[in-house]
Amino acid sequence: MTTDVTDGVKWYLAFVFSTTVHEASHAWTALKLGDDTACRGGQVTLDPTPHIRREPMGMVVVPILSYLLGGWMIGWASAPYNPQWAGQNPRRAAAMSLAGPASNLLILMAAAMLIRAGIAFHFFEPPFSIGFSRVTDAVSGGGYFFATALSILFSLNLLLCAFNLLPLPPLDGSGALMFFVGRESADKFLQLMHHPTLRLIGLIVAWRVFAMIFPSIQLFAVNLLYPGIGYH
Repeated sequence: MTTDVTDGVKWYLAFVFSTTVHEASHAWTALKLGDDTACRGGQVTLDPTPHIRREPMGMVVVPILSYLLGGWMIGWASAPYNPQWAGQNPRRAAAMSLAGPASNLLILMAAAMLIRAGIAFHFFEPPFSIGFSRVTDAVSGGGYFFATALSILFSLNLLLCAFNLLPLPPLDGSGALMFFVGRESADKFLQLMHHPTLRLIGLIVAWRVFAMIFPSIQLFAVNLLYPGIGYH
């Protein structure tokens, strides 16, 4: 039970940190590109408080329940933006959409570098088998906390980056399609992407597709982390 609680704390800290960075990146990029909506909401910050206040279900209730029921965490957050700004500046809006997944990619790369550094100093070692919470193993018991924490950070940010890049509403990948939409049709495209029925269908399809492809994505990422080992 103690291990479960400790692992749950690691999961939640990794989730809150990763999600906060994701949403703050959206908000900061929008501000730099001309939309201060999220900034006025206090979301250009790495303080999770305004993000939790905006989405308490997605940032607190659902992550904790999903861990208690399934042993891993899922949730959501959001950063507001001005649809009129997005319609007038579709490419800027697309860049704002991509900022979130890009931030998760940076966290993923940082976790990978720390894992490789730990291996170089004989603190970590490649695991016999991989899992969401087991991307690296500790050489001694004293390193277990850090090995598990970095494994969760690696896998969670890989998931957040890849899942949000799916080009389906309401995910960031659908916003990135604005790169290919002209200003004259941007407003109609935004209205379509924000239609409640299409957003619901998009989420259902995204989860079904992602459940099938994520194991392969994780396997590919771990084999990049450990070249030559050949996990399969």
